[in-house]
Order: sequence, then structure tokens, then C-alpha cells
Amino acid sequence: MLDQRLVAKTPEDVGIDSKQLDALFERAEKEVREGLLPSAQIAIARNGRIAGMRSFGRVRKGPRVDEADDQTLYCVFSSTKAITSAAAWLLIQEGKLDVRRRVSELVPEFRENGKQDVVIEQLFTHTAGFPHAPFVPADFLDTAKRRQRFQAWRLNWAPGSKFEYHPSSSMYVIADIVERLAGEPFGEFVRRRIAQPLGLEDLWVGLPPQLHGRLADCVHVGEALTEEDYHKLGVPVPPVTEVTEDAITSFNRPEVRVAGIPGGGGTMTAAELALFYQALLDGGKSLAGREIWKPETLDSAREIRSGDLRDLLFKKRANRALGLIIAGDADRTYRGFGHTNSELAFGHGGAGGQIAWADPNTGISLGYCTNGHDRNTMRQGRRGVGISSRAAACLLVS
Repeated sequence: MLDQRLVAKTPEDVGIDSKQLDALFERAEKEVREGLLPSAQIAIARNGRIAGMRSFGRVRKGPRVDEADDQTLYCVFSSTKAITSAAAWLLIQEGKLDVRRRVSELVPEFRENGKQDVVIEQLFTHTAGFPHAPFVPADFLDTAKRRQRFQAWRLNWAPGSKFEYHPSSSMYVIADIVERLAGEPFGEFVRRRIAQPLGLEDLWVGLPPQLHGRLADCVHVGEALTEEDYHKLGVPVPPVTEVTEDAITSFNRPEVRVAGIPGGGGTMTAAELALFYQALLDGGKSLAGREIWKPETLDSAREIRSGDLRDLLFKKRANRALGLIIAGDADRTYRGFGHTNSELAFGHGGAGGQIAWADPNTGISLGYCTNGHDRNTMRQGRRGVGISSRAAACLLVS
């Protein structure tokens, strides 16, 4: 249950326009109303409080089908990467972690198979060279199996030579480094150092079994585009990655939910997601009443470190910081941001169309979750841009 002190009495109390907010909710409900998505949940925040939240549709939770409500939990998939990264920022802030060091200096298993020169910063920026490294998600909590896997991994290309999205591999390594330096399991570190201080009791990376009854099962909807469809649209065919339908639905299994995959296993409500990003705007002061991340830590974390490296699909600048995507130039919509976000907006989306970002120019943050994974990637992308554009336009103009 969200602490009601983190919820504004009215949208206007935190500088959000109620009419624009209604338009945002209308857009977020559209695919649920039309029968495409089974459910969706959205929350927008500013000044450390939720300005508005809505849940739409029905969700399957194991054997039950319930109305989605504001207590329904969702897996946010790769939006988890920002949380995992923010955990590592705390160790950077404390002087325990230097991103210029080689991974193998902290993770001895990484010396094998030519990986000895991978640098920690490259883990965050998807330039580490092992995007296709295999891993059994349920093995994450078994430290010995995890590190044996690290030892067996091989490079796909020379570290630092290009940008290619690492769907899960690099975040396993970051979480392992956090565990070694903090001396406690990764999921417990996230709870103790991030979720609980911020009052985000429903933010988890590793969901306890007793809460599985609140988590919406993932389903696939719609028809996938064919190669011919992509060619007609003038859009490159997306590459095949580990993010398959089977991989997505595996997150309905209890052992995967409990594992808390650091690259994609975070579970929470849209409110927790939006408020987490509020904390990244002010270091956590508005939520925790004290500074969790220092301004210089956040400035460093939001610094673009991928240079002129481009994504493989659209050939746009990757704009990768320490685990975050930065909106940047006019190509920001290719990076998952709306037309009306500023160039300073930062965030990280997730498989199936999860949306999470904050914009320092407006102070707005957004969380959007759905358990309906649209096979039509173009429609999913347009949905994200449309929702984000409307959210970014919700600032109350006096």
C-alpha cells in the first residue's frame, strides 16, 4: 500500500494540469478499452508526490482473474535496469566502486575467455561485448552457478567497439559486483538502500512468494509484423534477441519471480516506478526526507558515455549513461521518449511497452505498466511515444 503522504490531494497541488492529465489517462486506457491489452496501469508524479494514478482492465493472477486496481503489481522488465544501476551508484558515491576499473579485478571469473579487459563502465552502456551471453534466470540466486556462467561466457565482439543492447547479461555482472562490495544479496540491498528509505514498499527486485497473488501474469497479444510489413513501412526488421515470447512468459513462474533478475525482474506498481524517478531528480530528498544520491552522483550517472556509437536498428546515437537512456536530440522518440520531453529527460523502458522516465525541465516523472505484450512492435512504439508526449505536456502553465 502506497504511503498516502506520497499522493497529492489534487494534481494542481504539484503543478499538474487536471485536463491534460485526463487526456493522458484517456490515451493510456485506449488499447484496454479496444480489447487489445488486458490491463494497464499509469502514474504521473511531480514534487515528490503522485499527481494521478489509474488502473484499467482485468488481469490473470495465477488461477484467478481480477479487476486491475492500484494495488496490482507488474513486472517492469528492462525498466529494472535503472534500479540496478542506481544501486551501483550508491557504491560509486561511497568510493567503493570505480567504473574505470576492469570487471576482472572485482569478478575473478571474468578473466576467462578473453573477457579480462572489459571495463565496468561498459557494463552500464551496453558496449561490453557480450550481449548474447546465456544465463538461466532462476540460477541468479545461486552464487556458484552464477559465477560459473560468468567464467564460461565469451565475447561477441571487442569491448568498446560498438553499442549493442545487452538484454540481461551485463546487469547480472553489475548485481554481482554490488553483492561483493556490499556484502549482502542484491535484492536485499535494493530493499534496504533504495525501496524502504524512499517509502516504496511495493518496489521489489525479487518478489517474495506471498506477494505473487498480486502480480499480473504476462500474456502476448496482437499479431506480429512480417518482414514484408516492415519493408512496406520502410523500417528495418528487428534483430532476434533473447527477449522471446517464452522468455517473457517465464516471468510467470514462481522461481523466476523470486530470483529478481537484475536486468528485467523488478516488480512494482506504476506509482513506485514514477516515484523512484522522482527520487532520481532530487536525490531522494522529497521522498525520504534526506539525500540518498548526491547531486554530483546523479550528474555523473546521467552523463552520456556512449559517444557517437549508434544502435544497430535505426543507426541513431545510443545516448547511454550509467544504466540510463538520455533523450538528447530530435531523435529522442527512437529512444522511447515523447515529442514533448526535453533533451535532458532520462529513463529506461521495458519489454512489452513499460515506460519509465523523468524530465528535469518539468519535474515530471512517469510510470506505465502493462501485462499485455504486443507482438506488433511498431504499434507498441507508437503507444509509448503517444503516452509519453501527453505526460510531458501535463505541466500546469500559470
